[in-house]
Formats: sequence, structure tokens, C-alpha cells
Amino acid sequence: MNVRGVHHVAMAVEDLSEAIETYKRLFGATVELRDRSERDGIEAVYLRVGGERVELVSALEPDTPVGRFLAKRGPGMHHVAFEVEDVAAAIGELTADGVEVIDSVPREGLGGHEVSFVHPDSLHGVLAEVVAARG
Repeated sequence: MNVRGVHHVAMAVEDLSEAIETYKRLFGATVELRDRSERDGIEAVYLRVGGERVELVSALEPDTPVGRFLAKRGPGMHHVAFEVEDVAAAIGELTADGVEVIDSVPREGLGGHEVSFVHPDSLHGVLAEVVAARG
């Protein structure tokens, strides 16, 4: 699989607006994109910190994947996203290698990017995302 680099690291937070202000104040972060996904039950933001991208993600409801994550683990590191050219090809390579993927077909993620998540059981406890960035 041809990985271009780390697209972003994501933190689950309880109060998105408060977290944005904290990252702005402490790290000089700027908002790159703020979006909401009713289907995934999240509101999220891409922040630019230096030359890197950080995603802050909050749950719209408690009974969503991020809501359950927050209830079980509290706020903190949620996932790391690797940028690839072709998400479908990445899924094929991962599954051929015995990796458990959560999304067996690419789906639309934050900002309209094509994404798929990799189960943490296959990555030593770390949830990962493969993403084909648009533009």
C-alpha cells in the first residue's frame, strides 16, 4: 500500500467549541474545516497546527461510536489517519493481509474525503483510518 503520510490525528472531545478555543490559544491552531455528519453522529473540525492537521471530534448523541468511546474512555486520542491514493485498493490490500476493516467499502468522511476505518484489534489497539484526500 502506498501511504503518502499521516493525514491527521484525531482527538475525541466532549465540548467541541471549547476544545477548538483551547487549541487556538495554546497552539495557534487555525480552523481548516468544520463539518457535521448525522449518519456518523459527529461534529468535527480539522485544525491546522503548524504544518500538521489535527481533527477534534465530538458526539452528537451518546449512542454513537464516538459517544460510546467518550463514555468508556473519556476524551483523548481517538484515531490516526493515513493518506492513500486509493481507499478501495487499500482496503483490498489490508483484508488480503488478514487485517479487519470496519468499512469494507469506501465511504464519505469529513470534508467529503473517501475513507475506511481499520479495527484496532488489527493494529495493536489503535483505531486507524485510510483516507483519500480531495483537493
